[in-house]
Amino acid sequence: MRSLHHCPAPAKLNLFLHVTGRRADGYHLLQSVFQLIDRADTLHFDLRADERIVRVNEVPGVPEEQDLIVRALRLLQAEHARRHGRLPPGLDVRVDKILPMGGGLGGGSSDAATALMAANHLWQAGLSQQELMILGLPLGADIPFFLFGETAFAEGIGEALQAVPGPDCWYVVVEPGVSVPTPAIFSAPDLTRDTKPVIIADFSSSYAESGSRIGFGKNDLQDVAERLFPPVREAVEWLGGYGDARMTGSGACVFCAFSSERDADAVLAHVPDKWRAWKAHSLGSHPMKSLLQNQAVME
Repeated sequence: MRSLHHCPAPAKLNLFLHVTGRRADGYHLLQSVFQLIDRADTLHFDLRADERIVRVNEVPGVPEEQDLIVRALRLLQAEHARRHGRLPPGLDVRVDKILPMGGGLGGGSSDAATALMAANHLWQAGLSQQELMILGLPLGADIPFFLFGETAFAEGIGEALQAVPGPDCWYVVVEPGVSVPTPAIFSAPDLTRDTKPVIIADFSSSYAESGSRIGFGKNDLQDVAERLFPPVREAVEWLGGYGDARMTGSGACVFCAFSSERDADAVLAHVPDKWRAWKAHSLGSHPMKSLLQNQAVME
């Protein structure tokens, strides 16, 4: 196989996000449930005749050398060389980008995870799912989740993952029109850093009672983001008129769960013109996960 096209890199939502402490190295300790949704960037890969990794299109605001896709592929290329004694062929990568940067949807990390899955397959590198998760972690704490590939209860800095049942529902997601830099949120002096830890059963029992509603916990980063970026607060207040609206990740996107697509469409029809908004369905597993199970993939 010389290419893999139309490879999805789905977004995630944090159904809740608690900050429970801080490590000596400055990293914050988190608890969260990560939920995949069917809104996705799309990546395309073609093997090259040389050994270069080349992103063939521009991604506004992301220089090629800083792109997590390129950095992840170079890490895997080096690991392939270590294991097999030779560099694999290079790759041309095209990115059809629709997930906003600074949105809390994990777009950059998801792109990198999809790239690792695709290249591991194309290069026949032979890394397991766990080995890819370890390889990707230094680039971003969300990358292991996308390689894990299913609804997960996350702890640590986001890398300690356990599968949990997730909701079967529709989400309305509002992009408030601002890009929220994660460091600005985590460095804020008024950030809550001592939320009492929960256990998986706390979330699972709450989910069983509430069905498709979020219903559990909160996002500890939301208050800081609302203070620093008023459009986030405006979006939460507006979408909160239809249900339990909250911010995902460190922002800026705001979401609310609905039991049917019809209910989601009804809310979308009333979104103010100043915001971009869309609907997405929950995903039980990553659409690329079959690559990690050595199953046949359509080129």
